[in-house]
Amino acid sequence: MDETRRDASERAREQQRGWYGEPLGVLFRRLIEDLGLNQARLAGILGISAPMLSQLMSGQRAKIGNPAVVQRVQALQELAREVSVGGVSAAEAASRMDAIRKNAGGAVLSTTTTSTATGATTVRRVVREIQSLLRSVAGAADIIEAADSLAPAHPELAEFLRVYGAGRTADAVAHYEAHQN
Repeated sequence: MDETRRDASERAREQQRGWYGEPLGVLFRRLIEDLGLNQARLAGILGISAPMLSQLMSGQRAKIGNPAVVQRVQALQELAREVSVGGVSAAEAASRMDAIRKNAGGAVLSTTTTSTATGATTVRRVVREIQSLLRSVAGAADIIEAADSLAPAHPELAEFLRVYGAGRTADAVAHYEAHQN
């Protein structure tokens, strides 16, 4: 790979880190390992082509342009967390991955809980979906810039953009919980 392409890929991975919390290659490899998938199966569940998945993983492409795909990535992350703590059997995980694949056109802000133990999973999922939606529209730096311009006239909106658009998930969960009745 020549120097220009390597620099472009590194810039794309940095953008991914800002938008998704980590480079997509790292995230997708973890999903593949944790859920026992291969790249073709992961691409199928996400509803993207195998070449598109490869481009996202390598940094040839920076952004997932479809919010529904981002939502499926988040659903798979949640499933992988549940599998890693032993809360989901292999058969149930396979069934849930099929449901995630079939739910390609589902609501962006789904509040269906995947864990009946607590509402924490639901809150975290809603927060991650809000973050995903904002980050699919703009990068963290642009969101912060927008928040700064809104702050004088609309401080609450500016805070929302900063917390959900450029902040950590844990901080967004705390914000969400603090603003619920």
